[in-house]
Amino acid sequence: MASPHLRSFAASTFNRLAFLSSKPPTSKPSFGSFSSIISPIRFQQQPIRTMSSTEAPKKVEWLVVIPDFPGAHEKRLEVRPQHFGGLKPAVDSGLYKMGGAVLNEPPQGSDPTKFSFAGSTIVISAASREEIKEVLRNDIYAKEGVWDVENAQMWPFLCAFRFPVPGQDEKFPDPNTKQ
Repeated sequence: MASPHLRSFAASTFNRLAFLSSKPPTSKPSFGSFSSIISPIRFQQQPIRTMSSTEAPKKVEWLVVIPDFPGAHEKRLEVRPQHFGGLKPAVDSGLYKMGGAVLNEPPQGSDPTKFSFAGSTIVISAASREEIKEVLRNDIYAKEGVWDVENAQMWPFLCAFRFPVPGQDEKFPDPNTKQ
């Protein structure tokens, strides 16, 4: 005969395990062995999720900083209207979440010809760094030698907040207009 403490432990264990069972227990425990306590419990196995070759990798947001090549200022200004023209499809599709120029120093006005460009930054939705590089390589800035895509820095990004820029009603300002 089992001790009172063992009977109490076995009964409480049986009750906890029975609570987890999908069906109520049909008999009281015999207290003779541990297997008699476990036997009425049916554990449901959860399906194991595996990545198949048909599943697309999950896209996440990335903060990307792309440096300009040294001496690319004039080329950047030359192809800037084409760059802005190519942004709309990427934004509308959800690929680009935000982006803009990175400057070496604060601008002293709104004339882009006087900006000291260092590169660009983008928040992009992608599954991998290679996917990001492929997107960047297809931009006019990369094709025309403005962006140094191979030295772009990329980090998975978890955004804590997003607010519109006050007073900026246009998604894509005219690159030829002084703001």
